[in-house]
Parts: sequence; C-alpha cells; structure tokens
Amino acid sequence: MNRGHPDPGTEGGRDTLVTEKKPDETEPAPDLALPEFDTAVAHIARVYDYWLGGVSHFEVDRRAAKMAARDFPGIIRGVREQRAFLARAVRYLAAEQGIRQFLDIGTGIPSANNTHEVAQAAAPECRVVYVDNDPMVIANARALLRSDKDRSTFVAADLRDTGTILAEAQRMLDFSQPVAVLLIGILQLIPDADDPYAIVGRLLSAVPSGSWLAIAQPTGDVKTSQIAKAAGRFNQRASTPVTLRTHAEVSRFFAGTDLIPPGVVQLHRWRPLPGGPESDEDIPAYCGLASKTPAG
Repeated sequence: MNRGHPDPGTEGGRDTLVTEKKPDETEPAPDLALPEFDTAVAHIARVYDYWLGGVSHFEVDRRAAKMAARDFPGIIRGVREQRAFLARAVRYLAAEQGIRQFLDIGTGIPSANNTHEVAQAAAPECRVVYVDNDPMVIANARALLRSDKDRSTFVAADLRDTGTILAEAQRMLDFSQPVAVLLIGILQLIPDADDPYAIVGRLLSAVPSGSWLAIAQPTGDVKTSQIAKAAGRFNQRASTPVTLRTHAEVSRFFAGTDLIPPGVVQLHRWRPLPGGPESDEDIPAYCGLASKTPAG
C-alpha cells in the first residue's frame, strides 16, 4: 500500500524528489540511478502518483494535483477507480480468457496492483511489457522489475512511436499468440492532431485475432463544467495537456473489435466486484474492454 505525502524537500534552491526509504532497503544499482527530471512543470505520471498516495513527485506536481482536486474534488476517486478497472480487466483476461501476454502502454509510476502482479497471481507464466517515456516512471519500473526479468520488462518509448514499441515488445512477447493491449489513462495525452485512432489501429494491426484492447479515458461530457475547469487549469501547469473525449469518441477507439458487456461505461460501472463500488456517483471517465475479431 502506498504511503502518504511527506513534506517537500529543497536542495540548493531546487525542488527535490519526495521519497521514503525502508530501513532494510539497499541502494539501487548504478544503472538504475535516477535521471535528471524537469521540475519546472507538472508531469501527469507524477501527479497521478500523488493522487494515488505515492512518493515519487515534486512540489510542482503536488501544486497541480491539489489545484485540480480543488476544482473537481472527485478526481482522486476517479484516478483510484481507473486503477481498480485496470486490475479487474487484467484479472478477467488472465483468469477467465486465458491471456498470458500483456502490453501495458503508459503504465505510469508503479503503484499497488501492477499489471504483472495481478496477471501473474492468476497465471504465473504471464509475460508483461510495460511502456512509458517519463524518466521517473522508467527509474521506478526498472527497479521494480529487476527480480522478474524473465517475465516482465520495460520499454522506454512514446505511444506515438508504435514501431519502437512493437519491435521491443516482441523481445518478450510472441505476437503469433494473443496479446492484451492496455491503454489506461494514456490516450488523453495524445491530441487529436496526432491521430490517436491511427495509433490504436497500428497497435491492433500488429497483434493476432483473439487479442484484447483495454482503454480508460477521461471525458468532458460528465460533470461538464467542473471537469472542464479542472482540465483547463491543469493544462496550464502541465508538460503535456490532456484532451477530454466524449462517449462517442472513446467508443470509436474500439471500432472493428468485439466489445464485451457492459460496453463503454464509466470506470466504476465496468464489472464491479461483488458489493459494487463504494459510490455510484458519476465519474468523468470511460473505459471498455474488447477482443480483436478475425478479419473478413
């Protein structure tokens, strides 16, 4: 379980990373030393980490996170429900559909219920490739995966660079067998000008029939005024702005696939665990899970 938020530190007038070290924790290997981070603007991965109770964030990220939460207090619940959707989807794929390969793009900073942990709890032979391009994510993920190199790996790449992603992923995954492509909380960082639909199409074209696509994406057509204000103010502080999409726009990502029930719905309404979500209040984010059907 992630810990709370210690007070920020400063060093030489610069913002420093907030981290905590367990008493018995060894120093990281030299090749896993943290790279230089841009602390002038907030980064979505570090902001999400703050919302999830992590410790890998800077003061600029905390300011952006707190401001967004003031504009829309439900955002923290939404982020946590997004993480819960990921776990439910991965568990369903591994335990009920027999999927043994996962390509998790835009993974973010490791938290609870990471994809490889959920998948391998259902089937230990599952293989997972994580993809992200944020230095903080890269450093944390590589450290986490040091002991599981045979079944999990990390690719440093931007979602737009599908060629690199697919080439590197095939070092771990067998693309003649079904692959679950996970795009959880990443497509909002791709503006319409970069044609996110074509990006998703290239990824699906590379995997065989029987593969799966999972998506979670914030929307502006739920709690419209609140989320528009929060997104607008966040974009003023963030290195990468977010693009909100309607239900129809999110559904379009699944064109040509077989969406399983309940279709494209708000995060907490996708196959909730027994007892249901803690609250049924609307969340401004949609998700869905679909299988790739045979061509023809």
